[in-house]
Amino acid sequence: MTNLDFSFYNWDLVTSFILKGFYFSLFLTAVATAGGVFFGTLLALMRLSGKKWLDIPAAIYVNGMRSIPLVMVILGFFLIVPYIIGRPIGAEYSAIITFIAFEAAYFSEIMRAGIQSIPRGQVFAGQAVGMTYKQNMTLVILPQAFRNMLPVLLTQTIILFQDTSLVYAIGAYDLLKGFETAGKNMGRPVESYLLAAVVYFVICFALSWLVKRLHKKIAIIR
Repeated sequence: MTNLDFSFYNWDLVTSFILKGFYFSLFLTAVATAGGVFFGTLLALMRLSGKKWLDIPAAIYVNGMRSIPLVMVILGFFLIVPYIIGRPIGAEYSAIITFIAFEAAYFSEIMRAGIQSIPRGQVFAGQAVGMTYKQNMTLVILPQAFRNMLPVLLTQTIILFQDTSLVYAIGAYDLLKGFETAGKNMGRPVESYLLAAVVYFVICFALSWLVKRLHKKIAIIR
């Protein structure tokens, strides 16, 4: 540990190697969150529809995805799909598609729990005034469910940001890859990995603190 030297890090090194990876990690987190919430909501509605031809496929997908480690899904998609379609996809596109597909399974369970937390009386009230199932969900149930689930959704987004480091396995240039590249160029890989850990900790700890504050504020309003 006495041989550690962090003096080689400067702003030029950060802009040359690390910011590019940081931007991709943020982009992947945002896209995977948006896509995961969208498709997760559809999966949740399928599971709550009461129709077996919708419920069973959605349940198989959700339980199947949640039973496989994310890194295996990333590697499987990146290595197998090009053989099926006959051309390479690229690490970044593979990461985006994989994360949306994987996170949809987790967000669907959050959405399903949030929808089920709304009192059934509100569902019956919507039906009583002539609302269709779609109108009831979009105008009455989902807005309240999203508000109830907001802290949990944000917490899952923080976990998703941490998981973006797994795209390192297929060579995508994320935040961790940026630190690794900088460390190799400067001959200081140990220091680079330590700094990467510190950056991930600071970002995720700060976001977790903000989510905690938001959760308290929502609880007070209720």
